Amino acid sequence: MRALNRQDYKTLVLAALGGALEFYDFIIFVFFAVVIGKLFFPPDMPDWLRQVQTYGIFAAGYLARPLGGIVMAHFGDLLGRKRMFMLSIFLMSIPTLAIGLLPTYENIGIWAPLLLLALRVMQGAAIGGEVPGAWVFVSEHVPPRHVGFACGTLTAGLTSGILIGSLVAMSVNKIYTPAEVLAEGWRIPFIIGGVFGLISVWLRQWLHETPVFKEMQAKQELANELPLRKVIRDHRPAIIQTILLTWLLSAAIVVMILMTPTLVQKLYAIPAATALQANSIATLSLSLGCILFGAAADRFGAGIVLSIGCVFLGLTSALFYNQVAEGSQNINALYALCGLFVGVIGIVPSLAVKSFPPVVRFSGLSFSYNVAYAVFGGLTPVMVSLLLPLDKLAPAHYVEAISILGIAVGLNSWGKAKAKPG
Repeated sequence: MRALNRQDYKTLVLAALGGALEFYDFIIFVFFAVVIGKLFFPPDMPDWLRQVQTYGIFAAGYLARPLGGIVMAHFGDLLGRKRMFMLSIFLMSIPTLAIGLLPTYENIGIWAPLLLLALRVMQGAAIGGEVPGAWVFVSEHVPPRHVGFACGTLTAGLTSGILIGSLVAMSVNKIYTPAEVLAEGWRIPFIIGGVFGLISVWLRQWLHETPVFKEMQAKQELANELPLRKVIRDHRPAIIQTILLTWLLSAAIVVMILMTPTLVQKLYAIPAATALQANSIATLSLSLGCILFGAAADRFGAGIVLSIGCVFLGLTSALFYNQVAEGSQNINALYALCGLFVGVIGIVPSLAVKSFPPVVRFSGLSFSYNVAYAVFGGLTPVMVSLLLPLDKLAPAHYVEAISILGIAVGLNSWGKAKAKPG
């Protein structure tokens, strides 16, 4: 069986770069939510209502993910992976650029938030096709024994988009005064994201259709019915496994990476600058962890590595919150260690991709992943917030509980792999 060649690495680099930029485009909104709320809603609106509506527009992107993902996956299974892979980043770049150029409430009144909502929905539909599409694309390009490394590397690229967004947001707020950010400075990150996204569209033209799809096309083995119908009818165990894996992925990312910087400020009075710096280190550590865990899955088996990784994910999340409650002196090291084991999510795509046969792989993965992420990605912050008044360690306890779920899924997958002949 061949090793990774130059073309494989080129595919991984271009896919990861595009994924990072697309994730940046999707997440940059949240870093400027306060400014957007002031500019796109009536000035006499109560502050709490303005923030609720701003985050509601942000959440609309998540709700649009399943529909966009299912539609793009349908055509990806019938017309080709590459076409949808290019379309997804194009559909993300255009609305991101448009948000950066959008007139505010002062200029066009109620049309401002309505147009912002429409553009956010377009972003959500695009990201719904990008993530599963990227995993399928790279997994079908590389040799089977390197699927874990390829998917882990791509996931590292996606998560690095969060880090890029954080660094750009910090830079804009450092270079410009609050008044300048409110005037025009907030537009810069969106314009940058849109322009670089369009450059990624151009770069992706050099990618080739996956060998797996070309072989199915040549043998006329493409789905002869609606791919999603076949998935729901014939591959329910794979759907359930992928939904559970996505719950693990969303819990680890949402709680430990996206929520924790704000939570430690509120719960333990840790300065914002300290929390955000530690978060940047943790996100970098997460990207490294995705690659390491993906490579380990190829070497030792995805199921057993997932189980071991989830043990340490639960332990390090508990260690982080218990130690930070006593002081912030070791927050960088603790958060970096935790971020490394959040990287166990790098195994999720390789397990999920292998759960579905090639003929319906894109549709099966996209449906399971996007529906699960829309539900659990949206409910996780709510559940943790509701538990906090009862338990200050609720974030750690939630991640511990989901880690136990990950251990069970990993052991089940490991058992099935061992039971296969040969």
